[in-house]
Amino acid sequence: MCISWLIMKGKVYIVGAGPGDIGLITVKGLKYLKKAEVVVYDFHLNAQVLNYINHNAEFIYAGKRGGHHTMTQDEINRTIVEKAKEGKVICRLKGGDPFVFGRGGEEAEALANEGIEFEIVPGVSSSVAAPAYAGIPLTHRLYSSSLTVVPGYEDTTKEESSINWDALAKGAGTIVFLMAVKNISHVCLKLIENGKSPETPVAVIRWGTRSDQKTIVSSLKDIARLAEEKDIKPPAVMVVGEVVKLREKLKWYENKPLFGRRVLVTREHSEGFEELEGLGAEVIEFSTIKIVPPANWSDLDAAIDKIESYNWLIFTSANGVKFFFKRFFKKDRDIRDLKGIKICSIGEKTASFIK
Repeated sequence: MCISWLIMKGKVYIVGAGPGDIGLITVKGLKYLKKAEVVVYDFHLNAQVLNYINHNAEFIYAGKRGGHHTMTQDEINRTIVEKAKEGKVICRLKGGDPFVFGRGGEEAEALANEGIEFEIVPGVSSSVAAPAYAGIPLTHRLYSSSLTVVPGYEDTTKEESSINWDALAKGAGTIVFLMAVKNISHVCLKLIENGKSPETPVAVIRWGTRSDQKTIVSSLKDIARLAEEKDIKPPAVMVVGEVVKLREKLKWYENKPLFGRRVLVTREHSEGFEELEGLGAEVIEFSTIKIVPPANWSDLDAAIDKIESYNWLIFTSANGVKFFFKRFFKKDRDIRDLKGIKICSIGEKTASFIK
């Protein structure tokens, strides 16, 4: 007898979650996040994104913070490979964009080496999003026509740097350094030593796109001192170039009336969330109740069966409207069966649901 074994292999979605603002994760990223059976996620994420995950999914934290690693990169690679070999759908959720200093390429290689199917879902990189939320365009016809993104965490004790400081310093375009806070004095010194003007405008944006975003602006020669005075900690994005001059005119996010405020809402998502977010607040959804169908429909069914005998239908909530009409139509009733019955609602939202 011949037995054929089918080896089940799952699929991995390497998803960029964006820089912090929950609204900046892509539609495709959310779709794959919701269908995942296993979610391997990083530190630099807005915790609100976890609300979109299937609560039956397995959560695996793989965050790296300040040099302290929950898992090494090799361990992360092994984890997603092993979970995929179990036949599961995995979302590898990474801050920013997985292919922009996110080591997503290494994870994709590990999967490719094992013949495991994967997809890359690009994310909005903090290198462009943080400056945008600080009112700094990275290119501008009058100031800069090129952009260079550089890692700022290189070991300063290395004999030979992998960064071409001479080219960076002599270039006329904008330079964005990622993860440069700890090395900010070294970065500024290398640029000045290689010919960059000490008066070049510089901005440092901490937690860009979030409600606790903090931006400081100074010159290349003074920004390191100011960053220390203002207690700027990672994660932060550093922008070097003449485009920084536009910040005072273009800063839009920090000028919102509720910027810097966090609002805890103890109800399900509604239109009011968008209004608060539009005013600059970070809305944290924390539902304290859960609306569920009744365990027994008998009372409502009895009322629907003799609906013609009622003079009034009174609804006290939008949920009441939703559940009543869902059951009403399920029992093969028609809206014409409500002819002659007066309908009352408590509140505008309830009324809008009826309409």
